[in-house]
Amino acid sequence: MPRFLSIFSVVALAILTGWLGGCREVAADRLYAIKLGHPPEPPEWERAMPRVVIVRGGRPHKLPSFSEIDEDTVHVTTASCHHGSRLPEPISVDVRAFYTDRDLYLRLTWKDATPDRALMEWVTDGARWKNTASQEDGFGLMWDPGGQFPRFSCSYACHIKDFGVSRSSFHASNKMRLAKEGAWLDLWNWKADRTARYGFADDRYLDNEGLKGDLPGELFLPNSQLARATPQSASIFGEDDRPLYDGENRPVGEGGYAPGSRAPGYLVERPAGGRADVLAAAEHRGGEWSVVLRRALSTGDRHDVVFVPGDPKGVAFGLAVMDHTLFEHYASTVTERLVLLDEVQAKDLKDLSAE
Repeated sequence: MPRFLSIFSVVALAILTGWLGGCREVAADRLYAIKLGHPPEPPEWERAMPRVVIVRGGRPHKLPSFSEIDEDTVHVTTASCHHGSRLPEPISVDVRAFYTDRDLYLRLTWKDATPDRALMEWVTDGARWKNTASQEDGFGLMWDPGGQFPRFSCSYACHIKDFGVSRSSFHASNKMRLAKEGAWLDLWNWKADRTARYGFADDRYLDNEGLKGDLPGELFLPNSQLARATPQSASIFGEDDRPLYDGENRPVGEGGYAPGSRAPGYLVERPAGGRADVLAAAEHRGGEWSVVLRRALSTGDRHDVVFVPGDPKGVAFGLAVMDHTLFEHYASTVTERLVLLDEVQAKDLKDLSAE
């Protein structure tokens, strides 16, 4: 056997032989992070061992194949985790991990033929503004920091508050909360429009009262004149509304815009403090998203998970993927775990490969 093996081969060999260091078993259903002395470079990402996380039950966003198919037909024949018909194909998310003395790095890659980077975007014909009702892609990573839930998955936090289907009329409101008082989960939420503008994933947490930001406050506000005047108005983004600011972040005046000019649907505050702990770099290329996350192993925030190298149990996590939607998402249904291999474990693996 060659003396040198790639990271992928070394860890794969350890899994096949069933041992780690002092005869400790290595489970195959884990995401393993190897320590580096520097931030991972592209060649290292390609050599890293992937953990393929399967997410199921969402609503795929596809470009229409036939112009004569109307919206109602599309709706009633589209499957989701909330209403019938045949379920769509699951999405396979390739997840890889490294860490340094200070930071954890995660890369998530999945196929998506329709990158959606604009939530409720405005467009003008030169005289009037109209909202396109566009949606955005995204994902959420939820961590169980203290092993509070056996067989942890996203299902612990997704509760349908209101649900109903009447022919083509569908409504469902998902209220994320925990039934267990005193428990909490760490949530990283990446959005292809709102958080991608400033290169971060929103760092929040979940408890029995619902979803909260690590730093209180709202980062995302509707770019809507009606929302400023009457925040609860049902006409926000409607025909009588228009944006507050244009695509150059200038106040919208009367006319003066070329046809096709656009404005964001939401105004985004640059995150600070605990909301800015998770950095994100994203690209869409060759029909797939690739997002690299970076966060300190320990932030000092009491609502942030701490990643401990050498902990054989690691940290359980769940993954949800949103495809052009805020609600009907794909979700992992089995327990996933991230394990950071310490230097001793990594050396044992290297010695194993040389035998």
